[in-house]
Amino acid sequence: MFQIVIPARYGSTRLPGKALLPILEKPMIAWVWERAMQADADRVIVATDDARIAKEMTARGAEVVMTREDHASGTDRLAEVVAQLGLADDQIVVNLQGDEPLMPATNIKRVAALLNGNSSADMATLMEPLDRDIAAQESIVKVVATESGKALYFSRAPIPGHRQGTLAAPMYRHVGLYAYRVGFLKKFVTWPLTAMEQSESLEQLRALANDAHIQIEVAPDPAPTGVDTEADLIAIRQLLALEN
Repeated sequence: MFQIVIPARYGSTRLPGKALLPILEKPMIAWVWERAMQADADRVIVATDDARIAKEMTARGAEVVMTREDHASGTDRLAEVVAQLGLADDQIVVNLQGDEPLMPATNIKRVAALLNGNSSADMATLMEPLDRDIAAQESIVKVVATESGKALYFSRAPIPGHRQGTLAAPMYRHVGLYAYRVGFLKKFVTWPLTAMEQSESLEQLRALANDAHIQIEVAPDPAPTGVDTEADLIAIRQLLALEN
């Protein structure tokens, strides 16, 4: 039993109006919503601060919740939705980013099940193996975890490091998909932004800095990266053209 919230804002530094940019004659946010609808969630909500996105998705039959414009992150926007809906603290909510039109429904279901199956965890997320040859790219977020699957750190830098002459440890790319318990989400948004979070521009570091337990495992299906740049958008259009 879980719900999905898709944070979707209109403003974007690299791609203005990103959520409504067309992919095969359909806005990106619609592709994301359709993936979410395949994940067997109890409810799928598009959370936006923009009337244009709200109008587009309402016309497509989506449930839309309007939010403030001043949120520091998608998680903060998610927390406002949770508060508006009055969800119970033990409920699980999945945060599906509005720029992930290729996220497999299997991964969405798995991240919710991962949190549900770990009563001590506050959050859950996914990762996938990463080729060390491309690990230096800052756009790729890396993660290290314990043997039991507890996330230790996320970084745009290549982690773990590799000292010359030693056996290289496997590297993993973080898949930006999260499941939260509502009670934890309410606490998360009361914490101030941390130096690590601001330095890396990674909101999950706010959770780690406050001793949260983030459970993580390898995603069941490959998850292509989301849309952050014009090049990403072109690549996604090409992939979806092949699928359709």
